[in-house]
Amino acid sequence: MSQPESFLDAFFRPRSIAVVGASRTPGTVGYEIVDNLLNDGFTGVVYPVNPKAVAVHSIPAYRSIADVPGPVDMAVIAVPKDLVPAALEACGLKGVRALVVITAGFREVGPAGREREQELLSIAQRYGMRMVGPNCLGVLSTAEDVRMNATFAPIMPPAGPISFMSQSGAMGVTILDYAAEYGIGIHHFVSVGNKADISGNDLLEYWAAEDATRVILMYLENFGNPAKFTRIAREVTRRKPIIAVKAGRTAAGARAASSHTGALAGVDTATDALLTQCGVIRVDSVEELFDMAMAFGQLPVPAGNRVAVVTNAGGPGIIITDACESLGLSVAELSAETQARLRENLPDEASVRNPVDMIATATPESYRLALEAVLADPNVDAAIAAFVPPLRVRQQDVARSIVEARKSQPAKPMLAVLMGRAGLPEGRADLRTAGVPGYIFPEAAARALAGMYRYRQWLERPAGSIREDEVNQGVVRRLIAEALEAGADYLERDSVLAILEAYGITTLKSARAASADEAAEAARALGLPVVLKIDSQDVVHKTDVGGVALDIRSADEVRTAFNVMVTRVREHMPDARIDGVIVERFVKGGRETIIGMSQDPSFGPVLMFGLGGIYVEALKDVTFRVQPVSDIDAREMVRSIRGVKLLEGMRGEAPSDMAAIEDAIQRVSQLVGANPQIIEMDINPFVALEKGGIAVDARIRVAAGDGVLRRA
Repeated sequence: MSQPESFLDAFFRPRSIAVVGASRTPGTVGYEIVDNLLNDGFTGVVYPVNPKAVAVHSIPAYRSIADVPGPVDMAVIAVPKDLVPAALEACGLKGVRALVVITAGFREVGPAGREREQELLSIAQRYGMRMVGPNCLGVLSTAEDVRMNATFAPIMPPAGPISFMSQSGAMGVTILDYAAEYGIGIHHFVSVGNKADISGNDLLEYWAAEDATRVILMYLENFGNPAKFTRIAREVTRRKPIIAVKAGRTAAGARAASSHTGALAGVDTATDALLTQCGVIRVDSVEELFDMAMAFGQLPVPAGNRVAVVTNAGGPGIIITDACESLGLSVAELSAETQARLRENLPDEASVRNPVDMIATATPESYRLALEAVLADPNVDAAIAAFVPPLRVRQQDVARSIVEARKSQPAKPMLAVLMGRAGLPEGRADLRTAGVPGYIFPEAAARALAGMYRYRQWLERPAGSIREDEVNQGVVRRLIAEALEAGADYLERDSVLAILEAYGITTLKSARAASADEAAEAARALGLPVVLKIDSQDVVHKTDVGGVALDIRSADEVRTAFNVMVTRVREHMPDARIDGVIVERFVKGGRETIIGMSQDPSFGPVLMFGLGGIYVEALKDVTFRVQPVSDIDAREMVRSIRGVKLLEGMRGEAPSDMAAIEDAIQRVSQLVGANPQIIEMDINPFVALEKGGIAVDARIRVAAGDGVLRRA
């Protein structure tokens, strides 16, 4: 299938490249880029541009890009920052289509640099040029008909099916070095730098349409346009895997928040939620990134999670087994036929159960026979072969036997663990040539296989749909506008309940009471038994200050509870404004949950679900998704908390109506998506009954505008 023409072709398939700032001094960026283009076999024409040189690397140099005799598809800019604007102007006049600005000193250095960067973007846009950078390492393509290393990295990686985007130039050098050392085949590499123009989203769309790219790797430091990334990544991951390492998990300066949701949403919560919803496999380190890359780049995705482990030592077998089980893989139960077949070829001391321990006397032939046996078992979806070098057995010989066994079942992924240094490079090279990833440590192989199984689950997961229920949006807009005009941060409780009702979320009937007698009268009108809750915008955690009384069964008990509650709250919070109490019908049974939302400055509304009431902060058993939340997202939210068994019903308890919870989550998603002035929200508790659910209490915080930083 041919790829449609794209503006990125000028970056990945240029016929000519001008290096503006080419140098004759080894070790400089301008020297190394020209050196790489020539020595790594670029198939096009290279034009060094240097006003003080007649030749660079023994090829003619030009005083300016205007003097270059032929057309220039791409220009690599490596001049001091003050000279970059003039260089871009000259490129525009020359008709250059693609710019790679290596030079630093722009947005990353502060406001003055941000202005300089905007000037570059304006020049590029005026001439219809596209730009990678500034402040980047460069771009690279190993395609046989291109062979372009337009970076200043010292090593050209081997060719392969993996395309890689890095936001960090320094990490890019490390990444390319690692790829070369471990034989990880790279197709395209791009260091996007400050992402003034070309972004990760542009690259995802390009690589998604390109057959030569089978796996996409990303080193991310921030998201420019999370909504666009979500849309693109959801589509791309249905065709090919995206594996990402996102820096900044523990960034300082987490935003203070008063709601449960805001307090529990850590600085990295939104990133995890977004990547999960997109099917992107997130890893914690560059090492894990390449562990995954070796597997995804060489193996088919497993049909299931059942793993066979074959080893010549008990220790590695146990480590792999533990790692597999902890990562969601299952150590397969080998069939009686497979065990009998193993017994025919292994000594009596060997274990033919999974993990298969062939003991230290195992030969390369033992590996071949054992692996062929387990791979043929219909109960096995994948295999891991681990080898610890005993005396007189070479890693290379074992590696070749593993390769032979792989040929028997090419549709089932097989990974190898070669422990010990002797013969390791040669053994791994043999494995790599045959499409078997080789690892040094057992846990790395298990992590890689678990990542592949997670991707299988994503491929089998329904795409999901975003609901758009008929709602009374006019009521919501009016109530929010009234609160903002009055200068209120939090909506009155009656307004909150009215908003929930407007979006089809069932609420509990209640009444306000400013005195003990009013509370007793309200209880009679609503019907006993009732619940009393302190009515104060200053009290967030009512239970902590004695602000909740349950199952009150008479008018006299209501009066007593009112007086006791007000006294206790004043003792705990003398300055709190107390308007009285809220009287509600007492709901028997059901399970208390929480549905909440807080605005993330980059990602927008982030929704939370977990066990509610007093347990939400004690247990912190919660899960998050970024708005909009699909029906499948909502289902996963409800079923991914540790306490899901409580919702399913335990020890004779009736199960909760989880469909009602999912329905409420989707309605909240629609509510906060349509009303960006809502910056924090908690429905706590949302009582999930045996049939249906009720929002018993809720808080909504609002702010003018949308309170969210939107990046282009």
